[in-house]
Amino acid sequence: MILALESSCDETAVALFDPARGLAGEWVHSQIALHEKHGGVVPDLATREHLRHFTPLLARARTEVGFDRIDTVAVTHGPGLAACLAIGVAAAKSLAVALRARVVGVNHLRAHAWSPFIALHAELPAEFERNLHGLLPHLGLIVSGGNTLLFTLTTTRQIEILSSTRDDAAGEALDKGAKLLGLGYPGGPLIEQLAAGGKSDAFDFPRGIGRRDELDFSFSGLKTSLRYLIEKLSPAEVQAKLPDLCASYQQAVIDALARKTRAALRRDDAPEYRSIGLSGGVANNRALRAAFEAEATRARVGFLAAQPKHTGDNAGMIAFAAWADAVGVDRAAAMGLRVEPSAALA
Repeated sequence: MILALESSCDETAVALFDPARGLAGEWVHSQIALHEKHGGVVPDLATREHLRHFTPLLARARTEVGFDRIDTVAVTHGPGLAACLAIGVAAAKSLAVALRARVVGVNHLRAHAWSPFIALHAELPAEFERNLHGLLPHLGLIVSGGNTLLFTLTTTRQIEILSSTRDDAAGEALDKGAKLLGLGYPGGPLIEQLAAGGKSDAFDFPRGIGRRDELDFSFSGLKTSLRYLIEKLSPAEVQAKLPDLCASYQQAVIDALARKTRAALRRDDAPEYRSIGLSGGVANNRALRAAFEAEATRARVGFLAAQPKHTGDNAGMIAFAAWADAVGVDRAAAMGLRVEPSAALA
């Protein structure tokens, strides 16, 4: 079995994965309530919380499942907050010694890229390799507060980045939009809640930059457009129109993501994609998931979205990637494994 640890930002997480059966258990401590008071993640506080909560989470994992069959300890070693990553890596090395297991480093972004396939493995573990082969090459989108990345997962399990954002990530744009509207943190889920009662075509927000066939994302103009609009409205008008503002703003983000993904599918040098994937924290947005499922239906390819519990920072995807991502996992460093706060997807 694989024991996995995740501490790249503000979630302390532990998971156990059995390649023959799937995830045996997942345990997580969320710090949202703590950081909400500060309007965002405070690195020093996040580090302290990881120190406090890894031990009780590991105790629960040992009690509820057991550590007898562990031969690998997998840990996120980048990208992320340096001090937070260091806590996880130090804990993983200590556990590897205590359990007489090997330690491997997992790239957090690559784990997101693989997260839509966790459910595929859970359905039929013995058939995973054959079923995966039928879904490659795969066009994936990682969309979160810090990253918006469009990539190809090839038939040889290489990851090739097609585009990223030139400025704000999609999740960052949603959080900043929520802040402009006077909402709390994290802003994306709050915008989604309010958007459910609004009209998505009430306001005309920009849909990004460049030609339709250009793949790079940009969301800074969207945020600026919202700020200028708010400045023209009185506080009472903003409150009265809040659902419509949220719905229109959210729709602009979704349209930009869908348009670039559609362009990637149709580009002249595109491989014959067999599936589209959606992962990262913003992938939990139901309207975004519906839009991408519709894109996959139009393109006549499969659609895989990370399960809600695997969209944010979690150890389940770290454990799974440690097994599935033969190309990207650092198995050679062993006890010399180091944190890589600025690690790239590929």
